[in-house]
Amino acid sequence: MAAVECESKDDSPTDLPKTPVFSDETVKTIEEHETSGIPLQSSWTFWLDKAIPGTTVEEYKENLTKIYTVNTVQSFWAVFNNIPSASAVQVRYSYHLMRDERYPLWEEPINQNGGTWRLKCQKSDTEIIWKEMVLAAIGEQFVECVAEGDEVCGVTVSIREKEDLVQIWNTNAVLAPKATVLNKIRTLLPTTNFYEFYKPHQSNHAYGRH
Repeated sequence: MAAVECESKDDSPTDLPKTPVFSDETVKTIEEHETSGIPLQSSWTFWLDKAIPGTTVEEYKENLTKIYTVNTVQSFWAVFNNIPSASAVQVRYSYHLMRDERYPLWEEPINQNGGTWRLKCQKSDTEIIWKEMVLAAIGEQFVECVAEGDEVCGVTVSIREKEDLVQIWNTNAVLAPKATVLNKIRTLLPTTNFYEFYKPHQSNHAYGRH
């Protein structure tokens, strides 16, 4: 059970630790919310990673830091509000919020036939887009936006040199053209500008890294 320690949501970007930790008080609060909060329809797991070019699938998995798996609305907020905001995260790092405890890894059997809707956004908009997308995911707001047999299973925010990238994961790339996920996103973010497109996992040049 690892997590990211943060003195303030307004901290300047810092190099996040390999195995960050919550304070004992924060962990106690999260655990209390896990037993008494409003249940989510499924659990969701926060992950952290740093992009390192040329890594294999196994190396990537080893470099992932699991932050916390949440099962209630209140524990989600207790974790979300106690990790550095997206605007405070250093370049090349990514946060992931994945359904259940699945890895944010294209090659995982449960993920390999899926893909992501990708939103390239200005840094001034990254934080609000990330927040709105994870809230939509845990609130199951995308359920009616995907075809039968498909599912939204994760959200990622990746901090880059210029534009940042927010991704919404689904499980079946073949069914993506039938989805209205992008329409839903535009209704959730009516005043925010971003460039969007869809990409199947298996079309990524690094898919199947060895």
